[in-house]
Amino acid sequence: MTYSPMQGAEAVARLAGEVALRHYRTALTVETKGDGSPVTIADRESESVARAWLAEYFPADGILGEEFGESAGTSGRRWMLDPIDGTKSFVRGVPLWGTLVALVEGERVLAGAAYYPAVDELVVAAPSEGCWWNGRRASVSGVQTLDVATALITDDRTFPNAAQRTGWERLAGAVRIARGWGDCYGYLLVATGRAEIMVDPIMNPWDAACFQPIIEEAGGVFTDLHGRQTAFGGQVIATNVAVSAAARGYFDA
Repeated sequence: MTYSPMQGAEAVARLAGEVALRHYRTALTVETKGDGSPVTIADRESESVARAWLAEYFPADGILGEEFGESAGTSGRRWMLDPIDGTKSFVRGVPLWGTLVALVEGERVLAGAAYYPAVDELVVAAPSEGCWWNGRRASVSGVQTLDVATALITDDRTFPNAAQRTGWERLAGAVRIARGWGDCYGYLLVATGRAEIMVDPIMNPWDAACFQPIIEEAGGVFTDLHGRQTAFGGQVIATNVAVSAAARGYFDA
């Protein structure tokens, strides 16, 4: 079988997510990686299955995964894998975790998929092909102003400088609802119109890449905190269009 980039992203996200789900809410040994983040057998098995699938169906492409690093390819493209984004939630039995997959060429994202097995939601997108949420076209919300918007964040303690943290605090004070426990689920909420703003002070490429086409094809805006349209800036703010300028204004240097 031949898969398009978007079909491949969806297939591998579902496959790897189903592997992770088999371990969810079971007795797991939680290890700590060098960066202080947790990892379990579920992360490793999920990524291993994803890599095996990609080796069969996209053998020329490279792979960069959170758990097993980089494998070189010959095509100039590489897949980015985060087998369990939100492992801290996963190990506590909280369902707001997901499996993230993206295909990139340089810093151009060709397709992205995010699967949330514990709540059975999948969102997938590719440039000019739309954003699809469980088979239906997804769209950001039409909320027009910050005072009725919802803003989300994963952890407000991880901003690299005081100015950006102050920016978040001011933004959180300007919106109607501000919530944490975002991780990858926050981007799904923005892409499907259930929140307007998602902010992440620290992002690895495998955390961020899939969400650029997902947010943009849903009609939203995806940048780093400096307003650059990239998934490789180390930080992310994703919004609908109407509140985009106002929300990003809080992080202007």
